[in-house]
Amino acid sequence: MEMFKKTTTIDFLGARHIAVGVSALLIVTTIVLVVMRGINFGIDFTGGVLVEAKYPEPIELSTVRDALANGGIDDSVVQYFGEQSDVLVRVQPDPDQDGASVGEAVREALRSADPGVQIQRTEFIGPRVGEELREDGGLAMLFALLLILAYVTLRFQWKFALGAVVALVHDVVITVGFFAAFQVPFDLPVLAALLAVIGYSLNDTIVVFDRIRENFRALRKRTSVDVMNLSLNQTLSRTLMTSGTTLLVVLALYFLGGSAIDEFALALIVGVVLGTYSSIYVASSAALALNVTAVDLLPPKDETDPELEAIP
Repeated sequence: MEMFKKTTTIDFLGARHIAVGVSALLIVTTIVLVVMRGINFGIDFTGGVLVEAKYPEPIELSTVRDALANGGIDDSVVQYFGEQSDVLVRVQPDPDQDGASVGEAVREALRSADPGVQIQRTEFIGPRVGEELREDGGLAMLFALLLILAYVTLRFQWKFALGAVVALVHDVVITVGFFAAFQVPFDLPVLAALLAVIGYSLNDTIVVFDRIRENFRALRKRTSVDVMNLSLNQTLSRTLMTSGTTLLVVLALYFLGGSAIDEFALALIVGVVLGTYSSIYVASSAALALNVTAVDLLPPKDETDPELEAIP
């Protein structure tokens, strides 16, 4: 299925300097946001107590906070969890406090203020476990990028591999910046979404690189910019169709999937948009900046092969 009736002739790489400027600005903004505001790590990474409560009627969050304060719990995060009768309480206890006793104190405070409240679940993650999860998550992402670097180098060429990894790092960093900007909780499902974004963005980039390799071998006398622009235009329909259908799915997850997966779906939405942009503007521009040419992708020349000699 094609989106366009004929191949477009958009000069994508003619705008690569503007795209690089925009990406650099977004990355610098991300670094500033992370340093100045920090990342709002969820309980998975910070450790603490999480209590989910269901009230018989919609309730104001200020009422819940007052109930917790009356129970001696001042440092807590209270938010809705779906309906306005479903409330999520997060408490980060002191290192010398027992998680079970903190959870019980939260439950007692909520029940004292409203006997009709139902406690749906209570979870406790120790600070040590949260720290290990944060370190393991970072290592998982680093290993994924290194393996992708090795895979693309073997399948294409090291200049393409670096271009692909630059695009993936670009997507992950700016997605993290989005979470830092809006202080959206960053927990394990978000980390899983970032790994999914890496896979999605890589798949799109590989399709574009495949076409660039084919065109480099078939059109030896064209410049690198011409070949890459032609390849991007030839794959544009497929790129937009894939991104559009994927976005439909993750938008449905975000709006209809319930609050439990809000952050997961949001990370996917941001990541898919960035992945589409980077597969067009970042990955190819990075490979071009490394001076990739047809010579880098030609098979070893066999002087006795008449078919190879016939290639223009």
